[in-house]
Amino acid sequence: MPILRNPCYAARVFLFIIAAANFFNSQKYNCMSTLLTVGSVAFDAIETPFGKIDKIVGGAATYASLSASYFTKPINIVSVVGDDFPADMIAEFNKRGINTEGLQIKQGEKSFFWSGKYHADMNTRDTLDTQLNVLLNFDPIIPEGMATCEFLLLGNLLPQVQMTVLERMAKRPKLVVMDTMNFWIDTQYDALMKMIPLTDVLSINDEEARLLSKEYSLRKAAKIIMAMGPKTLIIKKGEHGALLFNGNNVFFAPALPLEEVFDPTGAGDTFAGGFIGYLAKTGDISFDNMKRAIIFGSAMASFCVEKFGPERLLSLTDKEITARVNDFYDLVEFDLIDALNI
Repeated sequence: MPILRNPCYAARVFLFIIAAANFFNSQKYNCMSTLLTVGSVAFDAIETPFGKIDKIVGGAATYASLSASYFTKPINIVSVVGDDFPADMIAEFNKRGINTEGLQIKQGEKSFFWSGKYHADMNTRDTLDTQLNVLLNFDPIIPEGMATCEFLLLGNLLPQVQMTVLERMAKRPKLVVMDTMNFWIDTQYDALMKMIPLTDVLSINDEEARLLSKEYSLRKAAKIIMAMGPKTLIIKKGEHGALLFNGNNVFFAPALPLEEVFDPTGAGDTFAGGFIGYLAKTGDISFDNMKRAIIFGSAMASFCVEKFGPERLLSLTDKEITARVNDFYDLVEFDLIDALNI
């Protein structure tokens, strides 16, 4: 008969999910930490097999901040838009506890714009148009009250801009989470190699991990990337979930099988916002708590894809989020003791 390596495993899994599912009713996490999100606030035009929309609010900081707003407040945002950006959306940000003091509005200029068309598998897409506009010369000005934030999320921006943000912080944040993409790996490798060692958590997808490490095995790729400096690495695998690495520790978070994926735009940023929002809410950056955070991030991303743009993120309830986290638990829960009793 196989030897049960840890008889308490089932109990630990049960306690893990109970802690997560009761999150919104817990009194343990009342001392929330301040969070700063830096990234694009923009317009998107999106076409999927399920429909098309010519102009909708998007951008990494938009998705991440809306996602994080369900966990912690205030959320501070540093970005730039043109005078074409809707004032009612800025009001919506503020209504949800997203401080827009650091959102620059450039008069006479246009906001960043991206247009894309998704293939039938919803995993691949073609970029049809990219207009940098105000983002071309973005200088991240951090208001004094935001420069002491304990949690910092650096969205997918030019590595030099990410570096500038970090240099302008009044003190080193408790946790720095950074996103990047294959374009910067290809075109800004040297600058990226200066920025990566300064981050605590690097969040990239599997294609980017293989490109950055030049290693196909994600386990080997993770070791190579963490040797570059970040203590923790998240490798997102889209509909196949996400991997969390820290030293020799590995955790896998599944993706929830959904009947329909309407629009995957912003799912990765929504994931990052839920992840760091949960950590900022609890103030706990241990690996065990990051495992909970990655589940919440995955749950938030699963909502994001249900409608075009950030629409679903604007209508969520705490009850829905708790139920979705329970869905993740039901997806993987089994009785390990009975399973090994053979």
